[in-house]
Amino acid sequence: MDGAPLTLANLFHRKPESLITQSKVRILILACGNTLRADDGVGLWLAEWAERRFNGQPDLRVIVRQQWTPELAEVIGLAESVLFIDCSVASPPGSIRMRSVEPAEAGTGIATHHSDAAELLAMARDYYKAWPRTALLLTIGAGSTELGEEFSEAVKASLPEACRQIEEVVHELLVN
Repeated sequence: MDGAPLTLANLFHRKPESLITQSKVRILILACGNTLRADDGVGLWLAEWAERRFNGQPDLRVIVRQQWTPELAEVIGLAESVLFIDCSVASPPGSIRMRSVEPAEAGTGIATHHSDAAELLAMARDYYKAWPRTALLLTIGAGSTELGEEFSEAVKASLPEACRQIEEVVHELLVN
């Protein structure tokens, strides 16, 4: 952190990370979303919560983006474990799902503008010959991605359980 107060507004105004000078990290939390599209911002909210909750934990790093892009593959390759966080428009509103993620198969076509977790893991593997030993994806079903800064009632109700799951996963990864 650069010392600025932690708010969703300043998460996007930090100085860009210099990936060349990055060092290994035990746990990387990588969240994406858009705070101006209602429930799409839930990943960023959870990342802000995690950054506050695990403040001072030297083995953990949180990165937020509006989109996951190929540039993140290098920092993913430097992590022992990664927890991706995003909303899901394919899941029922407020539903929480935690699942393992494997690198995408070779030849499946990698997006260059917006990548998903499996594509980013594949890029870390293919371009940097490194990938995390553990990769998990936490999603929360979006009730609305319309313009707005408020979460739907279903997503608001799911936040305590999502935070509990993040805390449980982080503690488990730090122990192992």
